Amino acid sequence: MKQRVITGVIAAALFLPIVIFGGIPFIIVTYVLGTIGLFELLRMKRIHIFSPGAIASFLLLWIWLLREPWLTDIPIKKMDALLIAAFLLLIYTVITKNRFTFDEAAFAILSTLYVGFGFHYFMETRLAGLDYMFYALFIIWATDTGAYFTGRAFGRRKLWPEISPNKTVEGSIGGVICALIVAAVYQLFTHFFASFPLLLLMTVVLSIVGQIGDLVESAFKRHYGVKDSGNILPGHGGILDRFDSLLFMLPILHLFMNIVL
Repeated sequence: MKQRVITGVIAAALFLPIVIFGGIPFIIVTYVLGTIGLFELLRMKRIHIFSPGAIASFLLLWIWLLREPWLTDIPIKKMDALLIAAFLLLIYTVITKNRFTFDEAAFAILSTLYVGFGFHYFMETRLAGLDYMFYALFIIWATDTGAYFTGRAFGRRKLWPEISPNKTVEGSIGGVICALIVAAVYQLFTHFFASFPLLLLMTVVLSIVGQIGDLVESAFKRHYGVKDSGNILPGHGGILDRFDSLLFMLPILHLFMNIVL
């Protein structure tokens, strides 16, 4: 726990100023985080980082993270890049006589979209304003913290033992309640959202979706027999271990923003 806290404090001290500053430094950090996250997934599947399959995945990710205004400067669009990458990976299965399999090609494409969508909306949320970015971060942190301490104190019924044996129904509910409290306090000080009841509804949905994102990452790790997605953050694991909830939550937050605002 001590190592986990120390790593968290250091990471926050380095990460939050970049989030606040935004601009090019934030975009560069997002690209780095996305690249590491995709590397962690490919490593779970034992796809070598310098293999053609991995290189195609990284190129697709970097194109997918481009914002729409930048795409006018390059001759390829996101869906074009996706189709080209898919076809090339399928052709590669033939060239290698199935040493690189259809399963690996499908895994590479889906992993790229999973990481790419999440970190794309990470940038979009920051561009929408610091109010939304900090709201998203606070909701995830509140959910994780509330679920952990409520689960330890009151947890009896397992939430999904086949996927994550330590998570409980009581902890999950505690995480949502903690997120609601934090959202209410945040709204009190910022007034960033027009409708308080809608904010509470949105917070419940996002808290639950964030927990689902955590379970999805746990399912990956359990299927591939790894404890953590990586070891870049001592006590916390890898980048995906820290961003798994955000990768699921931010696209839904963006959907709320488009519908409500």
